[in-house]
Amino acid sequence: MRLLVTGGLGFIGSHVVEQALDVGHEVRVLDVRDIASAAAAPDCADIIAAMSHVDFHLGDVRDPAAMSDALAGIDAVIHLAAKVGLGNGVSDAVEYVSTNEVGTAMLAQSAAAGTVEKIVQASSMVVYGPGLGYCPTHGLTAPAPRRAQDLAVQMFEAYCAECAVELAGALIDEQAPMAPANVYAASKVSQEMLIDIWAKVTAGTAVNLRFHNVYGRRLPLDTPYAGVAALFVSMLKNGHAPQVFEDGHQRRDFVHVRDVARACIAALEVAHPHRVSAYNVGSGTPRTVLDMAQSLAMAVGGKSPEVTGQYRVGDVRHITASSQLAADELDWRAVEDFDSGMAEMASASSDS
Repeated sequence: MRLLVTGGLGFIGSHVVEQALDVGHEVRVLDVRDIASAAAAPDCADIIAAMSHVDFHLGDVRDPAAMSDALAGIDAVIHLAAKVGLGNGVSDAVEYVSTNEVGTAMLAQSAAAGTVEKIVQASSMVVYGPGLGYCPTHGLTAPAPRRAQDLAVQMFEAYCAECAVELAGALIDEQAPMAPANVYAASKVSQEMLIDIWAKVTAGTAVNLRFHNVYGRRLPLDTPYAGVAALFVSMLKNGHAPQVFEDGHQRRDFVHVRDVARACIAALEVAHPHRVSAYNVGSGTPRTVLDMAQSLAMAVGGKSPEVTGQYRVGDVRHITASSQLAADELDWRAVEDFDSGMAEMASASSDS
């Protein structure tokens, strides 16, 4: 298959490219960075080896000429190029909309004029907003909005908006409503809709993969948009104890980047029962933020995590995924061991 990977030099993209090459696809990459600068990043020197086997195009997904050129003769696209993170209010709204929404619109427009039959796109768990919990009276329900006065007295747990009972954990499936709570999340919802419309107009196939908390080799450290795993590794690397907010019992679904890359390839290769599909991509095993901090500290012999009680009102207390639909329709399951994956990431970052 002639495959275009946008953002193919990035954290997830580089792993997708490697796996796509391993299974025999003809790969083209479109990235705004050049290969040399990407390879100079920590733990990324081996990107040069992979990129020697691809048709590399330097360009921006928002540039119509660059996109049109990159799509020439392409059968399918794995679209990973995006501005990532959670954003800061609306101060960077234009940048998110420009990169994520305009870039995806350019892909849809250019792909409609070409030979593309399938687009697999990186979406995110953030489309679900605060997620869902289980109330014994009201069933699955969105939690009540977090209140600063509750958090200030260490009342961190989510509770039912109807009866104020503490919610039990629930695995989010793809039928949960989209409820974007920030600009980044809104841009991911828009990306999904744009690719879905492309599929309906062109009779192509759109697959949106809702990645949960991705970790692994090449996770960028020390950036404003780094995930909590990257922040903890950075603290440990500099001899500091990981600072864990709230009580550390926030539940997440941490999924290894190699599993995510395999999900992208599975979505690419499997015949889909629907023209438009969305799948959660998570490990299926909820873990706490403190679990992750402890695993990383143990892996590198670093300082034990410190639970600070600090909080951010806009943070989500718990959000964990059901990836059963991906197992059923893509024949995909996460296989990477959590502690081994954390140790690998911490070791690679510490050695760089």
